[in-house]
Amino acid sequence: VFLAYSLAGPWMPSLLAHRGVSLHALANHQWITTEGVFGIALGVSTSFVFLFVLFGALLERAGAGHYFIQLAFSLLGHLRGGPAKAAVVASALTGVISGSSIANVVTTGTFTIPMMKRVGFSKEKAGAVEVASSVNGQIMPPVMGAAAFLMVEYVGIPYVEIIKHAFLPAAISYIALLYIVHLEALKLGMQPIGNRQPRPWLRRLTGFAFGAALISGLSMAVYYGLGWLKPVLGDYALPGISVLLAVAYLGLLKIAASNAPLPAEDPDKPLDELPETRAVLLSGLHFLLPVVVLVWCLMVERLSPGLSAFWGSVMLIIILLTQRPLLNWLRTDGKHDYGSFTDGVVDLREGLIAGARNMIGIGIATATAGIIVGAVSQTGVGLVLADLVEFLSMGNLLLMLILTALLSLILGMGLPTTANYIVVSSLLAPVIVTLGQQNGLIVPLIAVHLFVFYFGIMADVTPPVGLASFAAAAVSKGDPIKTGITAFYYSLRTAALPFLFIFNTDLLLINVDFAHGVLIFFVATIAMLIFAAATQGFFLVKSRWYESML
Repeated sequence: VFLAYSLAGPWMPSLLAHRGVSLHALANHQWITTEGVFGIALGVSTSFVFLFVLFGALLERAGAGHYFIQLAFSLLGHLRGGPAKAAVVASALTGVISGSSIANVVTTGTFTIPMMKRVGFSKEKAGAVEVASSVNGQIMPPVMGAAAFLMVEYVGIPYVEIIKHAFLPAAISYIALLYIVHLEALKLGMQPIGNRQPRPWLRRLTGFAFGAALISGLSMAVYYGLGWLKPVLGDYALPGISVLLAVAYLGLLKIAASNAPLPAEDPDKPLDELPETRAVLLSGLHFLLPVVVLVWCLMVERLSPGLSAFWGSVMLIIILLTQRPLLNWLRTDGKHDYGSFTDGVVDLREGLIAGARNMIGIGIATATAGIIVGAVSQTGVGLVLADLVEFLSMGNLLLMLILTALLSLILGMGLPTTANYIVVSSLLAPVIVTLGQQNGLIVPLIAVHLFVFYFGIMADVTPPVGLASFAAAAVSKGDPIKTGITAFYYSLRTAALPFLFIFNTDLLLINVDFAHGVLIFFVATIAMLIFAAATQGFFLVKSRWYESML
């Protein structure tokens, strides 16, 4: 359609008409410039998305996928729809560090989607839960999507301020998604797995506080320890830190060797028994090292996402090649055979092949999206759309916001979040601020930019070109369009939030004290949970349509 539109410009209706493009100019623009097929979309997917996809494939092959599934099961399996809740929590944690919805889907989805299917979620629903939670990773500080870094330039405020403004809506969105998953589990009549008795609240809280304190203590020890070592070691910092990593790796392998290995995963085995949390946790702590390397490079060293994923993958390759012989050597009783170095080489080969295969679909989708980007830039239809939105809204701010949201979604069907954000914010952000002033409403520029950013993110979900939905469907073997529609339905809660914070900027913590901020958080969360219940048609029991409306 976009190629035809480029050629048929002079015969289009007056508003959409343009000078027209010759076949020669069209081929040149789409294929040789950086505006077409080899544009931003394909550039992003080759420069860093592929490295994240490869990182996920190697993690899976090393055995981390099985480890994380068992760990999530042992922690959350005794709740209704536990595996799906585990998927949301896992994706939220990955989202905090990755800032790319597609990379997030292929990294955590490889583990979580099969887990959800086994407890009764359909292929499409399992994929949709993963997509909805992964896409939210882009709005979750501290590492938001690339567009958030562009906001620093556009709005003229430091990144720390953007994190502050973005935190509450992101947290509310995740809480609402956990609730949606709970409602889905109720609808499907899922029962908790196993016969573990729920622990009293006080013991749960104490356990949680102890775990949080332990993780914080370890993180601080690593952060300040390495921060002190780097100036001391000077030029020898890299070899010194590598030696420390090797020691930590051997120590964690020794712990793993002193515990029984996890039983092999059997997809046909019924899920009626939950693994014990402590035994599962200790059997694979070394799988966390590549993730620690990735987070350290991203957050502390401030390396690019691509380079961070590269160093994480290097650590993974070392683990793949050495873990089997080392575990055999460290296990003194000889009860279990972990395999040989040759098995590790086979694992590495299979991991590289899986990484390349997982990337093919994303590569093709992003290259095709480049054609749409090229057509928009070559014909100038983007500027026409801005004028059209202003004309159609007739000066009404709410109508203008709805049209802007629709425009973001339409553009987003072919543009990655960052490119979509650039196009829509540059065309429409000034118009919305001006319209707000005319209606007597002061709309801060950051609120408008976050509004556009949120709807740009929805573009990774929406069919027909929701790239995250395609990535999830590749894992779940479901229908990508159905997955996208279900994920869009789950993401309605994220679509409602921007309208709230345009009209009530307290939600973005703009000029708000602490007590007021806490109150806003509670009220907005309750409102979002009720909204989620209405979209799911289920509250305490199945709702009738008029109850959902109420």
